[in-house]
Order: sequence, then structure tokens, then C-alpha cells
Amino acid sequence: MNIRQLEIFRAIMRSGTLTAAAEALHVSQPAVSKILRHFESQLGYPLFDRVGGRLVATAEAQLLFADADHLFREFEVVRDLAVRIKERKVGLLRIGASAPPTFALLPGAIGRFQARNPEVKLIVRTLPAEELSEKIAVGEVDLGLTLSTIRAPMVRTELLRASPVVALLHPGSPLAALPHITPQDLQGQRLISYGSHADVGPPLDQAFERAGFTRRVHIEITPSIAAVPLVRAGLGVALVDGLMPWEDFPGLVTRPFLPQVLMSLSLVTNGSRPPARFVREFTRDVRACV
Repeated sequence: MNIRQLEIFRAIMRSGTLTAAAEALHVSQPAVSKILRHFESQLGYPLFDRVGGRLVATAEAQLLFADADHLFREFEVVRDLAVRIKERKVGLLRIGASAPPTFALLPGAIGRFQARNPEVKLIVRTLPAEELSEKIAVGEVDLGLTLSTIRAPMVRTELLRASPVVALLHPGSPLAALPHITPQDLQGQRLISYGSHADVGPPLDQAFERAGFTRRVHIEITPSIAAVPLVRAGLGVALVDGLMPWEDFPGLVTRPFLPQVLMSLSLVTNGSRPPARFVREFTRDVRACV
């Protein structure tokens, strides 16, 4: 049994005659008749009774037709999908990002991308840098955006921009009246920020040390968005990335932190394999939003 035999059999069942089946498949009637006879010979039982010059499907043919018809319907779906993929009407792009670029960049980049590719499915995963690096390396994520440095042999990193650290304050804080926040201003304040093990930790520690102080983190956070409910509750002042659109969160005030400490926004992809289909196009949208 082969797929051509099933195709011929299905066409005869649907059209009722050898001639109509041949016309539907754009082949000759003798070719259809020959393939049918060979198919019946292989099966060991007839599929049609010849009654008065007409073909009448046998019970065995009726049983076989149900699955054969289902098989070809599924095949037609796959064939149509292949055509749509060729025409760039469908596809898949898997994006991993830490919280700041998820909030700050992805809405704009995705909006631009989907305006041109409305049928492409996007999978967005919010991931810490370590997990993002692993997903990129094994091919589970096509591209990533992160504020943390990723050092892995198979991961390609492109610096997109530098983002300064800012101070996040409760509107009722006396520091909210200041134009900017310094290490001296934070003395006596409960500090919410990244630990010294984070990429930006050592530069922040050094900024405090140069000012003659020690950076003491009272509440250590990993994603910067975790500072939002803490600052709102009046539990301290946060030093966090300036990429997050903090103005979208009511009940918070942001001020520049001086001396300036920068965090690097990077786009990461797998450097050991060709980029996935839509990576270059989406990367252009990310750069435009940056």
C-alpha cells in the first residue's frame, strides 16, 4: 500500500466513477483503473463490485474509506500550513526577557512586528539571566533581552544601550523633594536594592565607598519590579534600573542617582547556530524601540 493508491481509492469513493476520479486527479482513466486493480490485488479483497457498469463500494471499502479520508484531510491541513509558512503568514518566535525590558521594550517591539506578521505566534517568557542563558544555549528561546551580563561560550551578546540606576521613592518620603539622590542622602534610610553578587552590585558598592559610605541593603531584590510594593508600603528607598517605565506605576517617585551607575541592556542569541526565522526582523524592531 502506498499514498498514491489511497489517493486514487479516495477519489473514486468521493466521485463514484473512474472517469470522474481521473478528472479530479488530472490523470487518465486507464491509469486510475490500473492502480485500483493493483491496490485490490495487494489487499487481497475487492474494494468495488462492478454492477451493470457501475462501481459499488464493498463493506471493506467503506471501512477503509473512513480512515483514508481522515488521513488526506490531515495531509491537506499540513500542505496548506506549509504554503502559509512559505508565504510568511504563520510562524513562531520565542522570546526570553527579564522584567525591565519586558515592560519597557517588548510592547512596542511586538506591536511593530505583529503589524507586519499578524499570524506569527510569539511566546514570551520572563526569565532571570542564568535561566535565559540556558534556554538560549539549548535552543528553547530564540532571542533574549537582559540587563545582566551573560558569559557563555555559545551565547552571542549585543549591547543595545546603557541604563542608569535610579532611586525609587514613596511620594511621602522627604527625599522626594530632592532633584537627585546621593549615597549621603540614603544614610539613615532603609535601602531596597540588588545584592553585591548582581552585575550592578559592585559598581553600586564602589559608588558608596567613593562617597565615604558603605552600601547596606536592608531588603535585597532580584527583579527590580519587586521593589514596587515595598516602596509603596513605605518600607524603604529602592535603587533599581532606570529602564523599567516606573512612571506607569502610580504611587511612586523616581529620582536620578548620583554618581551615575550604568546597567547594560543586551540582546542575546545563540552564536553556534543560524538565527531562527524571525530573529533578525524582531531585532530590528527592538533596536527601533530602544
